[in-house]
Amino acid sequence: MAARKTKKKARKAPARRATDRPVVRGADGSLAAERRRLARNKRLVLAFYEKMIGQKDPEAARRYMREPYKQHSPYAEDGFEGVAAFARQFKRDFPHHTYEVKRVIAEGDFVVLHLLGKNGLSPHGEAVIDIFRIEDGKVAEHWDVIQSLPEASRNPNGPF
Repeated sequence: MAARKTKKKARKAPARRATDRPVVRGADGSLAAERRRLARNKRLVLAFYEKMIGQKDPEAARRYMREPYKQHSPYAEDGFEGVAAFARQFKRDFPHHTYEVKRVIAEGDFVVLHLLGKNGLSPHGEAVIDIFRIEDGKVAEHWDVIQSLPEASRNPNGPF
């Protein structure tokens, strides 16, 4: 008698929803502890950014930085001295520069700022994404993407 081959139905994995994220817990195992840590990281980055870019005062920003400080932006060198030199030149070149925080996003050890820069390189402002990595309660690493804004947009959505 010949053996019958049976086909197994392939089971599809359930569709993943945007809300299906891994649950991250704090050091004590609670979700509340993780939320507190993320809120602390956001406050740290906002304070650092205000001192370094808003006030253009690298010495005041230094207490928020971890050494070694790793820089991925092409505009500054690694370490405090590299960022301080950038801040001093930025202050000289754009003394009236301001920024407006549009979004602050934190996940794990990262904080992302979505900003509108004004009175900088572009006459219409810049859309800026700054990404920071936090280590031991200090800003340890930085990336950025800067987009000059045009006078008019081809869509009504805007960059923010």
